[in-house]
Amino acid sequence: MAIIMNNVEAAKEAAEAKKTALPEPKSGLVSETIFAMMSNYLALGHGKALIPKVNAVLGFEITKKKGQKPTLIYEIDLKNGQGHVIQKKPAGADAVFTMTDADFEKVCKGTLKPQLAFMQGKMKIKGNMAAATKFTPELFPPPTEENIAKYSSAKM
Repeated sequence: MAIIMNNVEAAKEAAEAKKTALPEPKSGLVSETIFAMMSNYLALGHGKALIPKVNAVLGFEITKKKGQKPTLIYEIDLKNGQGHVIQKKPAGADAVFTMTDADFEKVCKGTLKPQLAFMQGKMKIKGNMAAATKFTPELFPPPTEENIAKYSSAKM
């Protein structure tokens, strides 16, 4: 009987985890999950201190492989209100970054420094370079499984 109850509890926990997890990325790119985590982080009001610090609207064009057309295009507004992340082409971005999904993930995890990515040609930047330098991995929590779960299951 104890084994059956453990299995029932495990099934309940799995169902609950599935309900609170971020949706599977439609694009198949890790960046989509990272942007969703960032969006929830800002929606919960955790990014209020970033607004006066960054004071910029940043655009991101994420490609599957270098040289391809962007698969994902996002706007991160760290200029207005409490900030937001939305999947759309930014109308008045201060800076627009173009990079591959893998490189974006490395930058967000802190394993690839943005300056190094730019110098190596892994990241292209259009627009205001001063605004672009304000995008650092420290702005948002690293996209670990724990943080993705934390910001996907939080009540907004």
